[in-house]
Amino acid sequence: MFELKPLSPDSIEPALKKAHRYRLLNEALEAESICRDVLLIDPGNREAQITLLLALTDQFERKLDKFEQARTLLEELDDGYERVYYDGVICERRAKTALEGGGPGSGVVAYGWFREAMERYEAALQLRSPGNDDPTLRWNTCARIINRNPSVRPEPDDGVQEMLE
Repeated sequence: MFELKPLSPDSIEPALKKAHRYRLLNEALEAESICRDVLLIDPGNREAQITLLLALTDQFERKLDKFEQARTLLEELDDGYERVYYDGVICERRAKTALEGGGPGSGVVAYGWFREAMERYEAALQLRSPGNDDPTLRWNTCARIINRNPSVRPEPDDGVQEMLE
């Protein structure tokens, strides 16, 4: 095992800029690594926490274990709005991963995750600061995906009721 080398505190800002750039280049693993380095020397760094959370969601398609890691990070966010909003982002990206994965029932699974995301965005609307319409924009995106994709639908109610003993 290799021992990790610590960053110097004065390199936090340039390191986070690199993390953002790596995310834009679809190199989420590199962005994740940088954010973890920053958080080792500045555990409460909000920008690193959020960038790490987003870098983890960027990897859902390849590694679904990143989902639980992203959800765990929510607990470290101090702001109630951010916890609810980014939980919505996590659910939305989980929905998109299910939809892109295809296969039987993927539309039903995606629908469930989109609806959870939309619920989080509705809650975030109540906590947002004036002029922040990010939850509305995300909610509308989810609604448009559901509206234009016939396979994204709730689980069918087949009318069969279970017998109670």
